[in-house]
Amino acid sequence: MVPPATPPPPPPPPHRAGISLRQLLMSLGEPLVELQAAPAGLDVEISSVALLDPEDPPVARPGALVLAIGARGRAAFPALRAGGRDGAAAVAVKLAAPGQAVALSETAVEAGVALLSVRGEARWEQVDALARAALEDAPSGRSGEDGEEGDLFALAQTTAVLTGGIVSIEDTANRVLAYSRSADHDEVDDLRRLSILGWQGPEPYLARLREWGVFQRLRTSDDVITIDSHPELGIRRRLAVAIRSGERQLGTIWVQEGSAPLTERSDQALLGAARVAALHLVRRRRELSADLTLTRTLAAGLLEGSTGPQPLASHLGLDASRPAAVLGFSYGSGEATASGVSELSRAEVGNLISVHTAARHRSALVTQVDSRIYVLLPQLPRSIDLGTLRGWAQEISEAARRHLGLVLRGSVGCVVRGLGDVPESRREADRILDAMVRVGVATTVAALPDIQAEVLVSELLALLTAHPDMRDPRLTALVAHDSRSQGQLAESVLAYLDAFGDVRAAATELHVHPNTLRYRIRRAEELTGLDLSRPDQRLLAMLQLRLPPAG
Repeated sequence: MVPPATPPPPPPPPHRAGISLRQLLMSLGEPLVELQAAPAGLDVEISSVALLDPEDPPVARPGALVLAIGARGRAAFPALRAGGRDGAAAVAVKLAAPGQAVALSETAVEAGVALLSVRGEARWEQVDALARAALEDAPSGRSGEDGEEGDLFALAQTTAVLTGGIVSIEDTANRVLAYSRSADHDEVDDLRRLSILGWQGPEPYLARLREWGVFQRLRTSDDVITIDSHPELGIRRRLAVAIRSGERQLGTIWVQEGSAPLTERSDQALLGAARVAALHLVRRRRELSADLTLTRTLAAGLLEGSTGPQPLASHLGLDASRPAAVLGFSYGSGEATASGVSELSRAEVGNLISVHTAARHRSALVTQVDSRIYVLLPQLPRSIDLGTLRGWAQEISEAARRHLGLVLRGSVGCVVRGLGDVPESRREADRILDAMVRVGVATTVAALPDIQAEVLVSELLALLTAHPDMRDPRLTALVAHDSRSQGQLAESVLAYLDAFGDVRAAATELHVHPNTLRYRIRRAEELTGLDLSRPDQRLLAMLQLRLPPAG
């Protein structure tokens, strides 16, 4: 049997100005990556970033920075050889042991490709995002040989020089967008170190900042805020200022004090830096490309069943035959929702969902259809299960509550065989969200097996709502009687039936005496002619009395 030939590398994208390996190292630098080998020197141009999954064939694009995810030790050799063969600029790997650097460096030199080692604590999606940010900020129309750094990284470095501190620029989800270089690693405190390695501030520190009112002040003030040092928490003194466009906060600039005090005019420099950063971030937001717009349109069409899988698969280079699933999200009840959904930008909610799903699955696509937000998860591993997907949705729901004060319900659609079956997964996600609204479910995130009965009851109630002729007129009359007389007969009957006829349990639930409940049950039967000793009438009453009041 002849083994299948290695597929050729995908065609290169249209050429655009890149950055040099030197610039990339200056931008990302010691906190994240370390140069192990550079056989072609530091002026080699990086024009794109590519993720190489262990399940993918080892191919690369010319000029790419290849992030070899999950390939450690000898497992990284194919990625290095493929990078050299296909003209990649550099390959980044994580080392399982310090001694592996020598063998990997020798292979990289033989292949003629640069080798970067990524710190073990760093997250791949963070390296990916920051490398792409450095590329996107490269001055247009210039080659990577002019020595200029990306705009946000350059701004962070300039601000560090002006303030005498150590700078990071973050978005409103506390995700690090850029940071300055530090000559002395010992000057960096735990909060900055963990923020860079973890892509966003670690939750225990963020909780303290929320407790001290820092984020609230950033949301409402243009002033520079001072946070005192807390040696017991590993936090040095720092300044913070909101990056704002009008009333809208786009992010934050943080300046950590090192071994020397901050300069006398640090506040003024920080205010200026925030205004410059706002121009960069507004430009990024306005430059929503036609490519991204097309992606969202195709994804929404696939979810709704109006567009087949092939357009989206061709547009993004997806394997339409691999498993896929849909996560659904809707706003829940609660004080934050009632008073604040109109104030909370739906874009911020979508951004939070995008950040968390991208961290878990690189191909995740987030789109909104009507009032619900959906996450399309194509090309899932064949071993994926509902428990894993439920965990992802739970993380998003908890993050929305923690960061935005928002109740966000989440549902997990079934895992389907391929992109063509995605509408089935979306329908299941919708069934779950519908049930959460219609019958009330204790949990905020669920898959169908978790609440199968509640979903079916919800759909029976929807059927009764849509078809009044299917209802028992005696029960309709009972509800109408309560409405006219402000009575509680219908509520009492339902509580009695839910307790399987246990009068004491139902009376306790209603906070009435058992004899009061017995009287109400008799009264309901007398008024309507119902016979609650009959199973069919009990069953219908348990369903129909759950319908919402008319009007």
